Amino acid sequence: MNSNNIKEILLTELQIKNKVRELGKEISQDYQGKDLVLVGILKGAICFFSDLMREMQIPVNVDFMAVSSYGNASQTSGAVRILKDLDISVEGRHVLIVEDIVDTGLTLTYLKHNLRARKPSSIKVVALLDKPDRRLVDEKPDYLGFTIPDEFVVGYGIDYAEQYRSLPYVAVLAPAVYQHK
Repeated sequence: MNSNNIKEILLTELQIKNKVRELGKEISQDYQGKDLVLVGILKGAICFFSDLMREMQIPVNVDFMAVSSYGNASQTSGAVRILKDLDISVEGRHVLIVEDIVDTGLTLTYLKHNLRARKPSSIKVVALLDKPDRRLVDEKPDYLGFTIPDEFVVGYGIDYAEQYRSLPYVAVLAPAVYQHK
């Protein structure tokens, strides 16, 4: 991983840590006494999911889904495929989808529709990042870390071609890295 591939750091490790703590507290208050299932969307949300779960002061069940709409591309294909489904039932339970980033909204719309068919008590979304400039459908997270500009970002679990996930911050990837493919 070449640091020359990073155009700029958008969100520092400390900014992220403080926001995740704030979100964990808010979600804990909102779901106090409720049967909550956190559904982490792999692989991009893994860092956010882990840190958020540790900041929550209520009992939660956890499960994961893996979906694909990008593959190794820098633009979404629009077609969402489930690569890994839930292992537990969400019927009659409160579901909180944990997403790394909401941009076009297509993946999130698909996920909510898919999970609604499983008859949960409620479905809400927490996202670390939101790119409203790229929205193709009217979809917004219920809990949000940061609104960011329409830049190609990596780090804190978010990748480009399976690289850069381990960065402790969110950074803008230099266009030369992904435009040549």
